[in-house]
Amino acid sequence: MSSNLTESDTEPRRQVGALPFRRLSNGGFKILMITSRESRRWVIPKGWPMKGRKPYEAAAREAYEEAGLLGEIGKRPLGFYLYEKRLKSRDFVLCQVKVFPLEVRKQLKHWPERDEREDRWFSPSDAAEAVTESGLAGIIRAAFKKETGLLV
Repeated sequence: MSSNLTESDTEPRRQVGALPFRRLSNGGFKILMITSRESRRWVIPKGWPMKGRKPYEAAAREAYEEAGLLGEIGKRPLGFYLYEKRLKSRDFVLCQVKVFPLEVRKQLKHWPERDEREDRWFSPSDAAEAVTESGLAGIIRAAFKKETGLLV
């Protein structure tokens, strides 16, 4: 069966993202969320794959550029989620984001997109509530679930 649609019409565009977290002394966790530049909704640092960089390296780079974060990036993804990205042309494109854990060691005082976004530390449950993408909320809940979570 042939179709007039090209693969780019039907396949989601691939992106990489970092789920930035820190461990608290009481055994809990905090997750850093940032606002998107256009809609100002709460998201994780993410972007397009980078030539010459492995997906997890590109995710760590996005965390630096968008939130000033340095830390230990996991090489295995926690999962992926889908969302509709609004392009500058006002068109939407479906994106699939592969999410890598980033244990934050430091947040710099200055970084490339510092003045373009807000950032805030959330508890895992509040972070899952704050995001609009249900797939991302599911990744957050699964990663930080008591005793069985991927990162606990």
